[in-house]
Amino acid sequence: MIEDSPHLLVVEDDARLRDRLRKYLTDNGFRVSVAAEATEARGQLAALTFDLIIMDIMMPGESGLDLTRSLRGRLATPILVLTARGTPEDRIAGLESGAEDYLAKPFEPRELVLRINNILRRVAQQAPEAAPRPVRLGAFTFDPEREELRRGDQQIKLTSAEASLLRVLAHHAGEILSREALTEKSRITGNARTVDVQVTRLRRKIEPDPKMPRYLHTVRGEGYVLRPDGR
Repeated sequence: MIEDSPHLLVVEDDARLRDRLRKYLTDNGFRVSVAAEATEARGQLAALTFDLIIMDIMMPGESGLDLTRSLRGRLATPILVLTARGTPEDRIAGLESGAEDYLAKPFEPRELVLRINNILRRVAQQAPEAAPRPVRLGAFTFDPEREELRRGDQQIKLTSAEASLLRVLAHHAGEILSREALTEKSRITGNARTVDVQVTRLRRKIEPDPKMPRYLHTVRGEGYVLRPDGR
């Protein structure tokens, strides 16, 4: 099992279904932990980090709905509710408890996997991007978040287009970006020639010798690439 594959917690009191789910989900590329009831689930959640919880509603003691409500108040992990009761009222109750999705028993295992993947995809799309780290370019330091270029304590003035261009290049350091991609991702307006002009201006500010670029390279027929290591 790949260590960075999504880790699921299956909370299900039916031992046979619990084992079947563990095997099927493991065979489909997930890491799977299981719990038979709410107390065991809380113990698992206290000890491990999960990407998604599959929650049975009808359990002895604390119900899955009650556990979902309790967890939602302090945990952002998405929850998919499973239940044998599939009326519209039951579905609404499950969603109102804080679950991301609801699947009635009996269900097709392939549908469960599709719903899990859909939830994980939505969560990944909604997750905020990590703040970009400053990039060193020889004697210069560029902060992509603030769009500030400094040489020691001196701030180097950048136009809006230059700062935006350098931010995109820094975010994709080592990756060749076409002129079209740079226009789309930055605040540069115009055509490919406009990108070339902004690159020339930027080189005058970050390169020891703009005619022999060390950091901002042209890749003939493809575009530009920023190499902070100067290679």
